[in-house]
Amino acid sequence: MKKLRVAVLMHSELVPPESIQGLTPEELNRFKVEYDVLTTLRNMGHEAIELGVEDDFSPLRQMLREFKPHVVFNLLAHFHGAAIYESAVVSWLELHKQAYTGCNPRGIFVANDKALSKKVLSYHRIRAARFMSVPRGKTIRQLPKRLEFPLFVKSASEHASTGIAQASIVRDLDHLRERVEFIHRNVGTAALCEQYIEGRELTIGVLGNKRLEVGPTWEMDMDGLPEGAPRIVTSRLKWDLAYQKQVGLKTGPADLPEEKLKEIQHLGRRIYRALGLSGFARIDMRMDDKGKIWILEANPNPDLCFGEDFAESFEQVGYRYPQLLQKLLNLGMRYHAPWMG
Repeated sequence: MKKLRVAVLMHSELVPPESIQGLTPEELNRFKVEYDVLTTLRNMGHEAIELGVEDDFSPLRQMLREFKPHVVFNLLAHFHGAAIYESAVVSWLELHKQAYTGCNPRGIFVANDKALSKKVLSYHRIRAARFMSVPRGKTIRQLPKRLEFPLFVKSASEHASTGIAQASIVRDLDHLRERVEFIHRNVGTAALCEQYIEGRELTIGVLGNKRLEVGPTWEMDMDGLPEGAPRIVTSRLKWDLAYQKQVGLKTGPADLPEEKLKEIQHLGRRIYRALGLSGFARIDMRMDDKGKIWILEANPNPDLCFGEDFAESFEQVGYRYPQLLQKLLNLGMRYHAPWMG
């Protein structure tokens, strides 16, 4: 394996300390993906440096000039505090003819705009819940005829479950208005209001640029939730380790018939191609009580923590964590960017 110069791009506040000795799991969890990627790349023999970036390209420009990386390992989830600008950083790298890991800028932009991505999927006849988007500053007078309660209200562009709670599922107009206003005020984005699909929470990972590899279908369950509570990935569930134990969060291979698993894998490839994704992505889905699969959203550049769903699922098909990271490096260096002609 060729030794590479790899610049690991991350948010400034998530640059891990030199030593994690004495840190609690909760303290480590905040920057676990950055620590896992950085230390693994170094243990693999690559010359890996961390670069904290927030809202200024100057450090990135200086790093490219002085370090001259073979590839940038992109762990940024937003820029200027907004997820919708995530694609701008990757565009900047392409304009500097710099190889990087993960998704291309157009794919990130389309996938992160959840209303736009649903329109694209609808064009490709891929089943997604009906929805409406409410821009900041706008209110809802009445529910459109095509929609009916219950609805699931979330940010139209932020990810990592930002702004999602049990209260995100609304069953009347008053609560819908209240939750939309909450998203506007606390998240600072438009609110996406989509038909709530009751059912099993499924995900599938996809790797590749042109030739795609699909991981096994993964399922999330929470057997400790109160009876009747919706099984949704709230912000608290995603980040609070104690709460994960409290509700009995479990993830693992989905117990489904072979035909259904093949259907989901085929659907994962279709979604990935329809949205123009590259590098890697996690596709979130729901299966209702009739066995119909509904696409919730596609997440380019998902969580890469060791032991988390994406890495864990690909380990089932032969990609140990170092091999998975090497695969992402290879895909990044082989991606055919527009400037290549």
